[in-house]
Amino acid sequence: MPVDFLQLADRTVVVLGVANRKSVAFHIAQILEACGARVIYVVRSAERREKVAKILPGRRILVCDVEFPDQIEQLRAELASLGGPLHGLVHSIAFADYEGGQKAFHETSKSQFLRAVDISCYSLMSISNALKDLLDPGASVVTISISTTRMASESYGFMGPIKAALDSSLAFLAKSFSRFSQVRFNAVAPGLLKTSASAGIPGYVDAYLYAEQVIPRRKAVGTDEAANVAAFLLSPRSSGINAQTIVVDAGMSINYFDAELISRPAATSDQRGASSPPSAVSSDCTDRG
Repeated sequence: MPVDFLQLADRTVVVLGVANRKSVAFHIAQILEACGARVIYVVRSAERREKVAKILPGRRILVCDVEFPDQIEQLRAELASLGGPLHGLVHSIAFADYEGGQKAFHETSKSQFLRAVDISCYSLMSISNALKDLLDPGASVVTISISTTRMASESYGFMGPIKAALDSSLAFLAKSFSRFSQVRFNAVAPGLLKTSASAGIPGYVDAYLYAEQVIPRRKAVGTDEAANVAAFLLSPRSSGINAQTIVVDAGMSINYFDAELISRPAATSDQRGASSPPSAVSSDCTDRG
């Protein structure tokens, strides 16, 4: 029998956010189950539960739309009725309303921004608070962030600052929970992933293809790679890691100025310059003189 290195066997973990087989939450749950953990799935609607039940037959699937406090309280009651502590919590929930197409950041509406904050960031706080008495004193809470919140990508838009707020909340949750427990709060921050949710972001596919060129290995981060890090953070083996955002980008952030990538626009610029009529260049210089 293989050694249970991650020590996840017989531990109970609640996983929020499975939508389909491409979901980060789905990949995390698959690893947890393979390690012998008991996974309780939470999805946002009864319709979603029916769909998820088809790919995860026989699993316990609860419903909770985190926008509604009464549903969070109902989730708490259902989890409490199952008995036993919760050793882990996976928060893989994010939502942004891009209706009307992508706009400049400064044109983001108040309702768009606040709803995205509520679902994508505040829900981590509200769920953690609701379940605090059910969590094992040494439980681990893991959320899903992004590899950088300082790169102003037009395709990701207003979700960048919201993920930054999510990252910041880890420190404050870890500190406030330390008053009565040793519960840890961390985030996995992957680079661009190929998921159904990301496919709905305007311009995301082009950004994904560009990321594959920037990453040193010329291959995008796999969802399973991000899920592996999440499983580690959920395990007792990561007990010394708290209030951290672990970047999983396969080195993309070190390679934006890759010589090969730089040479492409430079070559294009040279070609354009070579094709310009000498008289046009001379005229331009004369005009400026």
